[in-house]
Amino acid sequence: MPIDAAKAVAAAPRRAELVWGHKDIQLYHLGLGAGTPATDPDELRYTLESRLHVLPSFAAVAGGGMASQGGLAAPGIDVDLAKVLHGGQKVTLHRPIPVQGKAVQEASVAAVYDKGSAAVVVLRAEAHDDDGPLWTCDSQIFVRGEGGFGGERGSSQRQDPPDRAPDRTVDVPVREDLAQLYRLSGDWNPLHADPEFAELAGFDKPILHGLCTYGITLKAVVDTELGADVSRVLSYGTRFTGIVFPGETLRVRMWRSDGRVQVTVTAVEREDAAVLSDTVVEHS
Repeated sequence: MPIDAAKAVAAAPRRAELVWGHKDIQLYHLGLGAGTPATDPDELRYTLESRLHVLPSFAAVAGGGMASQGGLAAPGIDVDLAKVLHGGQKVTLHRPIPVQGKAVQEASVAAVYDKGSAAVVVLRAEAHDDDGPLWTCDSQIFVRGEGGFGGERGSSQRQDPPDRAPDRTVDVPVREDLAQLYRLSGDWNPLHADPEFAELAGFDKPILHGLCTYGITLKAVVDTELGADVSRVLSYGTRFTGIVFPGETLRVRMWRSDGRVQVTVTAVEREDAAVLSDTVVEHS
């Protein structure tokens, strides 16, 4: 059944209650590789409950699931999940995320774009608590074989980095067990843990979650460019362009400009294969 873009966009948002505490935050941070060196004061802000702050990318997994939960079940969206790829992710912060929280999140289809051979579904999740808006998450979902329905194509604008050497380059080792730990935050897809399932999907071994790479990258930017202050992050968006295998090294290149850091991420051991592109952290 083809996507009915008009019906999907007009559908009422799906509501979900989210609850999280310091254990959820600590587990999420540990799943990004935080905590090394264990006694580093900046690392303790990710792992020790008495000093804890919240990396803004946590919004994508708050409440034990992806920010887009429920969006692909909206009226007008009837797709084969085997044809679904996570194409991009953006979180916009309205204020810092509290360590202990309870919120209502509303998920809806913000747009559906016709790319010809595929469709791109933009799922929007907006969370608020008693004090007002917390965050807005936009997930771009690429659905192979669902284009050609005559809809708008959408923007293809790219965020190319400046034509100069990066201002900073950080290499981040990805531990062999990181995908096993990260999945405890809510993404149980066996692609990231079961070698047999990964082989059926066409990979030599399980791959790292894209949202794990997303969080690792933001942590690198916060720690090196923003003085380890998560409250300075205003928004963070990326496009997923490649996979990562646990055990590899991520090379995070950063270019500074007024109020933003542009980033590219590559896999060192595979000749700098692209992993994240069009990546921008906007900050105060």
